[in-house]
Amino acid sequence: MFDALSASTDRRRFLSLLGGGTLAAAVGMAAAQPSRAWANPQFSDYPFSLGVASGEPVPDGVVLWTKLAPEPTAPDGKGGMPNKTVPVNWQIAEDPAFARVVRAGAEIASPELGHSVHVEVSGLRPDREYWYRFRAAGQLSPVGRTKTAPAAGAALASMAFAFVSCQNLPAGYFTAYKHLAQEDLDVVLHLGDYIYEGDGQGQLGRGHLPVSEIFSLSDYRVRHGQYKTDPDLQAAHAAFPWLVTLDDHEVENNWAGSISEEDNEPDQDPAVFLQRRAAAFQAFYEFQPLRLANKPNGPDMQLFRRARFGNLAEINMVDTRQYRDDQVCGGGRAFDCDERLDPARTMLGETQEQWLLDGMERSDSIWNVMGNQVFSMQVDATPGPQVGLGMDTWNGYAAARQRLYDGVQQRGVDNFVILTGDAHRSAAADLKLNFDDQSSPTIGTEFLGTSVSSGGNGRDMDATGQQWLAENPHLKFHNAQRGYVRCELTPTQWRTDYKVVPYVTTPDAPLTTNGTLYVEAGRPGIAQVEKNA
Repeated sequence: MFDALSASTDRRRFLSLLGGGTLAAAVGMAAAQPSRAWANPQFSDYPFSLGVASGEPVPDGVVLWTKLAPEPTAPDGKGGMPNKTVPVNWQIAEDPAFARVVRAGAEIASPELGHSVHVEVSGLRPDREYWYRFRAAGQLSPVGRTKTAPAAGAALASMAFAFVSCQNLPAGYFTAYKHLAQEDLDVVLHLGDYIYEGDGQGQLGRGHLPVSEIFSLSDYRVRHGQYKTDPDLQAAHAAFPWLVTLDDHEVENNWAGSISEEDNEPDQDPAVFLQRRAAAFQAFYEFQPLRLANKPNGPDMQLFRRARFGNLAEINMVDTRQYRDDQVCGGGRAFDCDERLDPARTMLGETQEQWLLDGMERSDSIWNVMGNQVFSMQVDATPGPQVGLGMDTWNGYAAARQRLYDGVQQRGVDNFVILTGDAHRSAAADLKLNFDDQSSPTIGTEFLGTSVSSGGNGRDMDATGQQWLAENPHLKFHNAQRGYVRCELTPTQWRTDYKVVPYVTTPDAPLTTNGTLYVEAGRPGIAQVEKNA
Protein backbone atom coordinates (compact mmCIF):
# COMPACT_ATOMS: atom_id res chain seq x y z
CA MET A 1 0.00 0.00 0.00
CA PHE A 2 1.22 3.50 -0.82
CA ASP A 3 1.95 5.48 2.34
CA ALA A 4 1.61 9.18 1.46
CA LEU A 5 3.13 10.37 4.73
CA SER A 6 6.27 8.23 4.48
CA ALA A 7 6.59 9.02 0.77
CA SER A 8 6.45 12.72 1.52
CA THR A 9 9.06 12.27 4.23
CA ASP A 10 11.32 10.38 1.84
CA ARG A 11 10.97 13.08 -0.81
CA ARG A 12 11.89 15.78 1.72
CA ARG A 13 14.91 13.66 2.64
CA PHE A 14 15.91 13.51 -1.02
CA LEU A 15 15.66 17.28 -1.29
CA SER A 16 17.87 17.66 1.76
CA LEU A 17 20.43 15.40 0.09
CA LEU A 18 20.43 17.67 -2.95
CA GLY A 19 20.91 20.83 -0.98
CA GLY A 20 21.56 22.85 -4.13
CA GLY A 21 24.81 20.97 -4.78
CA THR A 22 26.21 19.32 -7.87
CA LEU A 23 25.15 16.02 -9.36
CA ALA A 24 28.10 14.27 -7.74
CA ALA A 25 27.21 15.68 -4.35
CA ALA A 26 23.55 14.78 -4.76
CA VAL A 27 24.15 11.11 -5.46
CA GLY A 28 27.12 10.80 -3.12
CA MET A 29 29.65 9.90 -5.79
CA ALA A 30 33.31 9.80 -4.95
CA ALA A 31 35.56 12.72 -5.71
CA ALA A 32 37.32 12.77 -9.05
CA GLN A 33 40.85 12.64 -7.65
CA PRO A 34 42.40 9.14 -7.48
CA SER A 35 42.50 7.38 -4.12
CA ARG A 36 45.64 6.35 -2.35
CA ALA A 37 46.62 2.73 -1.83
CA TRP A 38 45.88 1.10 1.51
CA ALA A 39 49.17 -0.17 2.91
CA ASN A 40 48.88 -3.49 4.79
CA PRO A 41 45.06 -3.81 4.69
CA GLN A 42 43.45 -5.16 7.84
CA PHE A 43 39.75 -5.87 7.36
CA SER A 44 37.29 -5.61 10.24
CA ASP A 45 35.61 -8.83 9.08
CA TYR A 46 35.59 -11.24 6.15
CA PRO A 47 35.98 -9.02 3.06
CA PHE A 48 34.14 -11.32 0.63
CA SER A 49 30.83 -11.23 2.52
CA LEU A 50 28.92 -10.64 -0.74
CA GLY A 51 30.25 -13.73 -2.46
CA VAL A 52 31.37 -13.97 -6.07
CA ALA A 53 29.66 -13.90 -9.45
CA SER A 54 30.34 -14.19 -13.16
CA GLY A 55 28.54 -12.98 -16.25
CA GLU A 56 28.53 -11.88 -19.87
CA PRO A 57 29.85 -15.19 -21.29
CA VAL A 58 31.50 -15.16 -24.72
CA PRO A 59 33.39 -18.01 -26.42
CA ASP A 60 36.79 -16.97 -25.05
CA GLY A 61 35.90 -15.39 -21.72
CA VAL A 62 33.61 -14.11 -18.99
CA VAL A 63 33.39 -11.32 -16.44
CA LEU A 64 34.37 -12.25 -12.87
CA TRP A 65 32.95 -10.16 -10.04
CA THR A 66 33.39 -9.61 -6.35
CA LYS A 67 33.25 -6.69 -3.94
CA LEU A 68 35.21 -6.02 -0.78
CA ALA A 69 32.67 -5.39 1.99
CA PRO A 70 33.61 -6.55 5.50
CA GLU A 71 30.58 -4.58 6.75
CA PRO A 72 28.17 -4.88 3.79
CA THR A 73 25.31 -2.82 5.24
CA ALA A 74 27.34 -0.09 6.93
CA PRO A 75 25.07 3.00 6.86
CA ASP A 76 27.57 5.13 4.94
CA GLY A 77 27.43 2.69 2.02
CA LYS A 78 31.18 2.06 2.09
CA GLY A 79 30.91 -1.56 3.21
CA GLY A 80 33.38 -1.04 6.04
CA MET A 81 36.14 0.02 3.63
CA PRO A 82 38.34 3.15 3.79
CA ASN A 83 38.75 5.65 0.97
CA LYS A 84 41.80 3.78 -0.28
CA THR A 85 42.51 1.31 -3.04
CA VAL A 86 43.19 -2.37 -2.42
CA PRO A 87 44.79 -4.88 -4.82
CA VAL A 88 42.70 -8.00 -5.40
CA ASN A 89 44.24 -11.09 -6.99
CA TRP A 90 42.19 -13.50 -9.04
CA GLN A 91 42.59 -16.96 -10.56
CA ILE A 92 40.56 -19.01 -13.01
CA ALA A 93 41.17 -22.74 -13.37
CA GLU A 94 39.96 -25.80 -15.21
CA ASP A 95 39.25 -27.66 -11.97
CA PRO A 96 37.67 -26.69 -8.62
CA ALA A 97 40.89 -27.56 -6.74
CA PHE A 98 42.85 -25.02 -8.85
CA ALA A 99 45.46 -27.55 -9.86
CA ARG A 100 45.19 -26.27 -13.46
CA VAL A 101 45.13 -22.48 -13.25
CA VAL A 102 44.87 -21.06 -16.78
CA ARG A 103 44.61 -17.33 -16.11
CA ALA A 104 45.51 -15.12 -13.16
CA GLY A 105 46.04 -11.47 -12.43
CA ALA A 106 45.32 -8.55 -10.14
CA GLU A 107 42.76 -5.74 -10.17
CA ILE A 108 42.48 -2.63 -8.05
CA ALA A 109 39.38 -2.30 -5.90
CA SER A 110 38.77 1.43 -5.58
CA PRO A 111 36.33 3.48 -3.47
CA GLU A 112 35.18 5.22 -6.65
CA LEU A 113 33.47 1.94 -7.62
CA GLY A 114 32.59 0.88 -4.09
CA HIS A 115 35.58 -1.50 -4.00
CA SER A 116 33.94 -3.70 -6.59
CA VAL A 117 36.02 -5.79 -8.97
CA HIS A 118 35.06 -6.55 -12.58
CA VAL A 119 37.63 -8.80 -14.30
CA GLU A 120 37.13 -9.27 -18.04
CA VAL A 121 38.89 -12.57 -18.62
CA SER A 122 39.83 -13.59 -22.17
CA GLY A 123 41.88 -16.39 -23.73
CA LEU A 124 39.64 -19.19 -22.44
CA ARG A 125 38.32 -22.14 -24.41
CA PRO A 126 34.73 -22.09 -25.69
CA ASP A 127 31.91 -24.07 -24.09
CA ARG A 128 34.02 -25.00 -21.06
CA GLU A 129 33.45 -25.00 -17.31
CA TYR A 130 35.90 -23.01 -15.20
CA TRP A 131 36.32 -22.23 -11.52
CA TYR A 132 37.50 -18.92 -10.11
CA ARG A 133 38.39 -17.20 -6.84
CA PHE A 134 39.81 -13.97 -5.44
CA ARG A 135 42.36 -13.11 -2.76
CA ALA A 136 42.80 -9.86 -0.83
CA ALA A 137 45.16 -9.23 2.09
CA GLY A 138 45.72 -12.98 2.45
CA GLN A 139 42.02 -13.87 2.58
CA LEU A 140 40.37 -16.09 -0.03
CA SER A 141 36.93 -15.64 -1.50
CA PRO A 142 34.45 -18.46 -2.01
CA VAL A 143 34.98 -20.44 -5.22
CA GLY A 144 32.65 -19.79 -8.14
CA ARG A 145 31.89 -21.90 -11.20
CA THR A 146 31.35 -20.35 -14.62
CA LYS A 147 31.11 -21.38 -18.23
CA THR A 148 32.13 -19.82 -21.53
CA ALA A 149 29.77 -19.59 -24.48
CA PRO A 150 30.15 -22.04 -27.37
CA ALA A 151 32.18 -21.01 -30.41
CA ALA A 152 30.41 -18.80 -32.89
CA GLY A 153 28.30 -20.92 -35.21
CA ALA A 154 29.03 -24.15 -33.34
CA ALA A 155 26.35 -26.77 -33.99
CA LEU A 156 24.83 -27.45 -30.57
CA ALA A 157 22.65 -30.41 -29.71
CA SER A 158 21.13 -28.56 -26.74
CA MET A 159 21.53 -25.81 -24.17
CA ALA A 160 19.74 -24.95 -20.94
CA PHE A 161 19.20 -21.72 -19.07
CA ALA A 162 16.89 -20.21 -16.46
CA PHE A 163 15.35 -16.79 -16.11
CA VAL A 164 14.26 -14.96 -12.97
CA SER A 165 12.96 -11.57 -11.82
CA CYS A 166 11.46 -9.65 -8.91
CA GLN A 167 13.13 -10.52 -5.61
CA ASN A 168 11.60 -8.39 -2.86
CA LEU A 169 13.53 -9.18 0.32
CA PRO A 170 10.81 -8.30 2.90
CA ALA A 171 8.19 -10.26 0.93
CA GLY A 172 9.82 -13.66 1.31
CA TYR A 173 12.83 -15.94 1.27
CA PHE A 174 14.83 -16.48 -1.90
CA THR A 175 14.27 -20.24 -1.81
CA ALA A 176 13.92 -20.39 -5.59
CA TYR A 177 17.63 -19.56 -5.86
CA LYS A 178 18.56 -22.42 -3.55
CA HIS A 179 16.95 -24.83 -6.01
CA LEU A 180 18.16 -23.00 -9.10
CA ALA A 181 21.76 -23.36 -7.92
CA GLN A 182 21.36 -27.15 -8.16
CA GLU A 183 20.37 -27.06 -11.84
CA ASP A 184 22.65 -27.85 -14.77
CA LEU A 185 22.59 -24.59 -16.76
CA ASP A 186 24.66 -22.68 -19.26
CA VAL A 187 23.52 -19.22 -18.14
CA VAL A 188 20.97 -17.40 -15.98
CA LEU A 189 19.00 -14.35 -17.14
CA HIS A 190 17.82 -11.78 -14.60
CA LEU A 191 15.10 -9.64 -16.18
CA GLY A 192 14.74 -6.93 -13.56
CA ASP A 193 13.71 -5.84 -10.06
CA TYR A 194 16.88 -7.19 -8.48
CA ILE A 195 16.21 -4.91 -5.51
CA TYR A 196 13.21 -2.89 -4.37
CA GLU A 197 13.67 0.78 -3.58
CA GLY A 198 10.81 1.24 -1.11
CA ASP A 199 10.68 1.26 2.67
CA GLY A 200 9.12 -2.20 3.03
CA GLN A 201 9.59 -3.96 6.36
CA GLY A 202 7.15 -6.86 6.24
CA GLN A 203 6.54 -9.46 8.94
CA LEU A 204 9.44 -11.84 8.31
CA GLY A 205 12.34 -10.08 10.03
CA ARG A 206 13.77 -9.22 6.60
CA GLY A 207 12.97 -5.51 6.58
CA HIS A 208 14.82 -3.20 4.24
CA LEU A 209 18.00 -1.34 5.04
CA PRO A 210 17.94 1.61 5.08
CA VAL A 211 14.44 1.53 6.55
CA SER A 212 13.22 4.39 4.34
CA GLU A 213 12.92 4.70 0.58
CA ILE A 214 16.35 5.05 -1.02
CA PHE A 215 17.64 8.00 -3.05
CA SER A 216 21.39 8.52 -2.59
CA LEU A 217 24.29 6.43 -3.79
CA SER A 218 25.05 5.35 -0.24
CA ASP A 219 21.41 4.27 0.19
CA TYR A 220 21.44 2.19 -3.00
CA ARG A 221 24.77 0.62 -2.00
CA VAL A 222 23.40 -0.41 1.40
CA ARG A 223 20.24 -1.89 -0.17
CA HIS A 224 22.22 -3.87 -2.77
CA GLY A 225 24.62 -4.98 -0.05
CA GLN A 226 21.73 -6.26 2.04
CA TYR A 227 20.28 -8.25 -0.85
CA LYS A 228 23.66 -9.67 -1.82
CA THR A 229 24.18 -11.14 1.67
CA ASP A 230 21.36 -13.61 1.03
CA PRO A 231 23.00 -17.08 0.92
CA ASP A 232 20.63 -18.53 -1.69
CA LEU A 233 21.20 -15.60 -4.05
CA GLN A 234 24.95 -15.96 -3.55
CA ALA A 235 24.78 -19.68 -4.33
CA ALA A 236 22.98 -19.05 -7.63
CA HIS A 237 25.48 -16.37 -8.64
CA ALA A 238 28.40 -18.65 -7.81
CA ALA A 239 26.97 -21.54 -9.84
CA PHE A 240 26.50 -19.97 -13.31
CA PRO A 241 27.32 -16.93 -15.42
CA TRP A 242 24.49 -14.37 -15.48
CA LEU A 243 23.11 -11.87 -17.96
CA VAL A 244 21.41 -9.05 -16.06
CA THR A 245 19.30 -6.04 -16.90
CA LEU A 246 17.13 -3.77 -14.78
CA ASP A 247 13.48 -2.80 -14.68
CA ASP A 248 11.90 -0.14 -12.49
CA HIS A 249 12.53 -1.00 -8.83
CA GLU A 250 16.29 -0.79 -9.16
CA VAL A 251 15.58 2.96 -9.43
CA GLU A 252 11.93 3.77 -8.62
CA ASN A 253 8.58 2.14 -9.27
CA ASN A 254 7.26 2.70 -12.82
CA TRP A 255 9.84 5.27 -13.87
CA ALA A 256 9.95 6.08 -17.57
CA GLY A 257 12.96 7.70 -19.23
CA SER A 258 13.65 10.91 -17.32
CA ILE A 259 10.20 10.88 -15.68
CA SER A 260 9.69 9.85 -12.08
CA GLU A 261 6.56 8.08 -10.91
CA GLU A 262 6.00 11.15 -8.73
CA ASP A 263 6.42 13.62 -11.58
CA ASN A 264 3.68 15.83 -10.15
CA GLU A 265 5.82 16.60 -7.11
CA PRO A 266 8.12 19.66 -7.23
CA ASP A 267 11.12 17.66 -6.05
CA GLN A 268 10.70 15.09 -8.80
CA ASP A 269 11.22 17.17 -11.91
CA PRO A 270 13.27 15.40 -14.60
CA ALA A 271 16.55 17.10 -13.69
CA VAL A 272 16.26 15.95 -10.10
CA PHE A 273 15.10 12.46 -11.05
CA LEU A 274 18.09 11.97 -13.35
CA GLN A 275 20.35 12.55 -10.35
CA ARG A 276 18.59 9.74 -8.52
CA ARG A 277 18.83 7.56 -11.62
CA ALA A 278 22.58 8.18 -11.79
CA ALA A 279 22.98 6.99 -8.19
CA ALA A 280 20.89 3.88 -8.82
CA PHE A 281 22.78 2.99 -12.01
CA GLN A 282 26.13 3.45 -10.30
CA ALA A 283 25.19 1.05 -7.51
CA PHE A 284 23.67 -1.45 -9.95
CA TYR A 285 26.91 -1.59 -11.91
CA GLU A 286 29.01 -1.95 -8.77
CA PHE A 287 27.03 -4.99 -7.62
CA GLN A 288 26.69 -6.89 -10.93
CA PRO A 289 29.06 -8.91 -13.17
CA LEU A 290 28.96 -6.38 -16.02
CA ARG A 291 31.60 -5.24 -18.48
CA LEU A 292 33.30 -1.86 -18.54
CA ALA A 293 31.16 -1.09 -21.59
CA ASN A 294 28.13 -1.21 -19.30
CA LYS A 295 29.55 1.21 -16.73
CA PRO A 296 27.14 4.14 -16.39
CA ASN A 297 27.97 7.67 -17.42
CA GLY A 298 25.90 9.64 -14.94
CA PRO A 299 22.24 8.79 -15.61
CA ASP A 300 23.00 6.86 -18.81
CA MET A 301 23.85 3.16 -18.96
CA GLN A 302 24.27 0.86 -21.97
CA LEU A 303 22.27 -2.27 -21.20
CA PHE A 304 20.88 -3.57 -24.49
CA ARG A 305 23.24 -6.19 -25.90
CA ARG A 306 23.42 -9.69 -27.41
CA ALA A 307 24.74 -13.04 -26.25
CA ARG A 308 25.22 -15.84 -28.78
CA PHE A 309 25.27 -19.54 -28.00
CA GLY A 310 26.65 -21.33 -31.06
CA ASN A 311 24.08 -21.72 -33.81
CA LEU A 312 21.31 -22.53 -31.36
CA ALA A 313 20.29 -19.25 -29.70
CA GLU A 314 20.88 -15.53 -29.81
CA ILE A 315 19.65 -13.71 -26.72
CA ASN A 316 18.85 -10.01 -27.14
CA MET A 317 18.73 -8.32 -23.73
CA VAL A 318 16.64 -5.16 -24.07
CA ASP A 319 16.07 -2.08 -21.90
CA THR A 320 12.41 -1.06 -21.63
CA ARG A 321 12.89 1.75 -19.09
CA GLN A 322 15.64 4.12 -20.12
CA TYR A 323 14.29 5.19 -23.52
CA ARG A 324 10.52 4.84 -23.17
CA ASP A 325 7.94 7.60 -23.26
CA ASP A 326 5.94 8.29 -20.12
CA GLN A 327 2.94 6.12 -19.33
CA VAL A 328 -0.43 7.50 -20.50
CA CYS A 329 -3.99 7.48 -19.19
CA GLY A 330 -2.92 7.46 -15.56
CA GLY A 331 -0.30 4.74 -15.86
CA GLY A 332 -2.41 1.95 -14.35
CA ARG A 333 -5.20 -0.08 -15.91
CA ALA A 334 -7.05 2.00 -18.47
CA PHE A 335 -10.08 1.70 -20.75
CA ASP A 336 -10.49 3.26 -24.20
CA CYS A 337 -7.08 4.93 -24.01
CA ASP A 338 -6.44 6.27 -27.50
CA GLU A 339 -3.10 7.77 -26.45
CA ARG A 340 -1.59 4.30 -26.20
CA LEU A 341 -2.10 3.95 -29.97
CA ASP A 342 0.01 7.00 -30.83
CA PRO A 343 2.65 5.84 -33.36
CA ALA A 344 5.07 8.47 -32.06
CA ARG A 345 5.28 6.70 -28.69
CA THR A 346 8.19 4.38 -28.05
CA MET A 347 9.12 1.67 -25.57
CA LEU A 348 12.68 0.97 -26.71
CA GLY A 349 13.67 4.22 -28.37
CA GLU A 350 14.42 4.42 -32.09
CA THR A 351 18.07 3.33 -31.83
CA GLN A 352 17.38 0.24 -29.73
CA GLU A 353 14.31 -0.69 -31.77
CA GLN A 354 16.32 -0.73 -34.99
CA TRP A 355 19.23 -2.52 -33.28
CA LEU A 356 16.85 -5.27 -32.17
CA LEU A 357 15.12 -5.79 -35.51
CA ASP A 358 18.27 -5.45 -37.61
CA GLY A 359 20.11 -7.93 -35.42
CA MET A 360 17.35 -10.52 -35.51
CA GLU A 361 17.07 -10.16 -39.28
CA ARG A 362 20.81 -10.89 -39.63
CA SER A 363 20.78 -13.68 -37.08
CA ASP A 364 21.67 -17.18 -38.24
CA SER A 365 20.65 -18.71 -34.88
CA ILE A 366 17.81 -21.21 -34.75
CA TRP A 367 16.12 -19.47 -31.79
CA ASN A 368 15.87 -15.67 -31.60
CA VAL A 369 15.24 -14.61 -28.01
CA MET A 370 14.31 -11.28 -26.47
CA GLY A 371 15.07 -10.81 -22.75
CA ASN A 372 12.34 -8.33 -21.83
CA GLN A 373 11.05 -6.63 -18.67
CA VAL A 374 7.26 -6.04 -19.02
CA PHE A 375 4.92 -8.34 -20.92
CA SER A 376 4.25 -7.65 -24.57
CA MET A 377 1.20 -9.88 -25.03
CA GLN A 378 -2.20 -8.24 -24.84
CA VAL A 379 -3.77 -8.97 -21.46
CA ASP A 380 -7.35 -7.86 -20.94
CA ALA A 381 -7.92 -8.14 -17.20
CA THR A 382 -11.55 -6.96 -17.21
CA PRO A 383 -14.60 -9.25 -17.54
CA GLY A 384 -17.05 -8.75 -20.36
CA PRO A 385 -16.75 -6.76 -23.56
CA GLN A 386 -14.89 -3.83 -22.00
CA VAL A 387 -11.11 -4.09 -22.43
CA GLY A 388 -8.88 -2.98 -19.56
CA LEU A 389 -5.15 -2.87 -20.26
CA GLY A 390 -2.13 -2.04 -18.09
CA MET A 391 -0.40 1.12 -19.29
CA ASP A 392 3.06 0.30 -17.89
CA THR A 393 3.34 -2.80 -20.09
CA TRP A 394 3.67 -2.96 -23.90
CA ASN A 395 -0.14 -2.60 -23.95
CA GLY A 396 0.38 1.07 -23.16
CA TYR A 397 2.74 1.33 -26.14
CA ALA A 398 0.59 -0.50 -28.66
CA ALA A 399 2.02 1.13 -31.80
CA ALA A 400 5.57 0.37 -30.67
CA ARG A 401 4.55 -3.24 -30.10
CA GLN A 402 2.98 -3.37 -33.54
CA ARG A 403 6.21 -2.07 -35.11
CA LEU A 404 8.10 -4.84 -33.34
CA TYR A 405 5.67 -7.60 -34.35
CA ASP A 406 5.39 -6.32 -37.93
CA GLY A 407 9.16 -6.16 -38.12
CA VAL A 408 9.50 -9.76 -36.94
CA GLN A 409 7.06 -10.94 -39.60
CA GLN A 410 8.29 -8.77 -42.46
CA ARG A 411 11.96 -9.54 -41.86
CA GLY A 412 11.37 -13.28 -41.65
CA VAL A 413 12.63 -13.70 -38.08
CA ASP A 414 12.29 -17.38 -37.26
CA ASN A 415 11.50 -18.92 -33.88
CA PHE A 416 10.94 -15.63 -32.04
CA VAL A 417 10.58 -16.05 -28.27
CA ILE A 418 10.11 -13.29 -25.68
CA LEU A 419 11.08 -13.94 -22.05
CA THR A 420 9.53 -11.58 -19.51
CA GLY A 421 9.39 -10.86 -15.78
CA ASP A 422 7.73 -8.14 -13.66
CA ALA A 423 4.15 -9.44 -13.25
CA HIS A 424 4.71 -11.71 -10.20
CA ARG A 425 2.93 -14.53 -12.00
CA SER A 426 3.61 -16.96 -14.81
CA ALA A 427 1.84 -17.12 -18.14
CA ALA A 428 2.54 -18.24 -21.68
CA ALA A 429 0.99 -16.93 -24.87
CA ASP A 430 0.96 -17.07 -28.63
CA LEU A 431 1.97 -13.66 -29.98
CA LYS A 432 -0.66 -12.62 -32.52
CA LEU A 433 -0.03 -10.04 -35.20
CA ASN A 434 -3.44 -8.66 -34.21
CA PHE A 435 -4.63 -9.70 -30.76
CA ASP A 436 -8.16 -8.55 -31.57
CA ASP A 437 -8.29 -11.01 -34.47
CA GLN A 438 -7.35 -14.47 -33.25
CA SER A 439 -7.21 -15.70 -36.86
CA SER A 440 -4.28 -13.36 -37.54
CA PRO A 441 -0.79 -14.88 -37.85
CA THR A 442 1.12 -16.04 -34.79
CA ILE A 443 4.58 -14.48 -35.00
CA GLY A 444 6.16 -15.92 -31.86
CA THR A 445 5.78 -17.02 -28.26
CA GLU A 446 6.04 -15.24 -24.93
CA PHE A 447 6.95 -16.91 -21.66
CA LEU A 448 6.16 -14.73 -18.66
CA GLY A 449 8.03 -15.83 -15.53
CA THR A 450 6.94 -15.32 -11.94
CA SER A 451 8.84 -13.60 -9.14
CA VAL A 452 11.41 -15.06 -6.79
CA SER A 453 9.60 -13.64 -3.74
CA SER A 454 7.58 -10.56 -4.68
CA GLY A 455 3.89 -10.97 -3.97
CA GLY A 456 4.26 -13.50 -1.17
CA ASN A 457 3.31 -17.15 -1.30
CA GLY A 458 0.83 -17.14 -4.17
CA ARG A 459 -1.15 -20.14 -5.36
CA ASP A 460 -1.61 -22.18 -8.49
CA MET A 461 -4.65 -20.22 -9.69
CA ASP A 462 -6.15 -16.96 -8.46
CA ALA A 463 -8.93 -14.66 -9.63
CA THR A 464 -6.55 -12.67 -11.81
CA GLY A 465 -5.36 -15.83 -13.54
CA GLN A 466 -8.91 -16.99 -14.17
CA GLN A 467 -9.71 -13.60 -15.67
CA TRP A 468 -6.61 -13.61 -17.89
CA LEU A 469 -7.40 -17.04 -19.30
CA ALA A 470 -11.09 -16.26 -19.81
CA GLU A 471 -10.55 -12.99 -21.67
CA ASN A 472 -7.40 -13.76 -23.67
CA PRO A 473 -7.64 -16.88 -25.87
CA HIS A 474 -3.99 -16.51 -26.95
CA LEU A 475 -2.94 -17.30 -23.34
CA LYS A 476 -2.26 -21.02 -22.90
CA PHE A 477 -0.93 -21.29 -19.33
CA HIS A 478 -1.09 -19.51 -15.97
CA ASN A 479 0.29 -19.95 -12.45
CA ALA A 480 0.55 -17.49 -9.54
CA GLN A 481 3.24 -19.07 -7.32
CA ARG A 482 6.85 -18.03 -6.79
CA GLY A 483 9.82 -19.66 -8.51
CA TYR A 484 11.85 -19.53 -11.71
CA VAL A 485 11.64 -20.73 -15.31
CA ARG A 486 13.96 -23.32 -16.86
CA CYS A 487 14.32 -23.52 -20.64
CA GLU A 488 15.96 -26.31 -22.63
CA LEU A 489 16.57 -25.79 -26.34
CA THR A 490 17.41 -28.18 -29.15
CA PRO A 491 17.49 -27.48 -32.90
CA THR A 492 13.93 -28.79 -33.21
CA GLN A 493 12.21 -27.97 -29.92
CA TRP A 494 12.00 -25.44 -27.06
CA ARG A 495 10.95 -26.79 -23.67
CA THR A 496 9.91 -24.49 -20.80
CA ASP A 497 9.50 -25.79 -17.25
CA TYR A 498 7.76 -23.54 -14.74
CA LYS A 499 9.45 -24.35 -11.42
CA VAL A 500 7.54 -23.23 -8.34
CA VAL A 501 7.67 -23.32 -4.55
CA PRO A 502 4.48 -23.48 -2.44
CA TYR A 503 5.57 -20.75 -0.02
CA VAL A 504 8.27 -18.14 0.59
CA THR A 505 7.23 -16.77 3.99
CA THR A 506 9.27 -19.53 5.63
CA PRO A 507 12.52 -20.96 4.27
CA ASP A 508 13.36 -24.26 2.58
CA ALA A 509 10.18 -24.84 0.59
CA PRO A 510 10.26 -27.82 -1.81
CA LEU A 511 10.34 -27.33 -5.58
CA THR A 512 7.91 -28.75 -8.13
CA THR A 513 7.31 -28.31 -11.85
CA ASN A 514 3.88 -26.74 -12.27
CA GLY A 515 3.80 -26.92 -16.03
CA THR A 516 5.87 -27.89 -19.06
CA LEU A 517 5.34 -26.20 -22.41
CA TYR A 518 6.79 -26.93 -25.85
CA VAL A 519 7.42 -24.88 -28.98
CA GLU A 520 8.43 -26.58 -32.22
CA ALA A 521 11.08 -24.94 -34.38
CA GLY A 522 9.52 -23.53 -37.53
CA ARG A 523 6.02 -23.36 -35.99
CA PRO A 524 5.50 -20.14 -33.98
CA GLY A 525 3.36 -20.44 -30.88
CA ILE A 526 2.87 -23.03 -28.17
CA ALA A 527 2.55 -26.57 -29.48
CA GLN A 528 1.84 -28.44 -26.25
CA VAL A 529 1.04 -27.73 -22.60
CA GLU A 530 1.49 -30.25 -19.80
CA LYS A 531 -0.11 -28.89 -16.64
CA ASN A 532 0.80 -30.45 -13.29
CA ALA A 533 -1.74 -29.40 -10.66
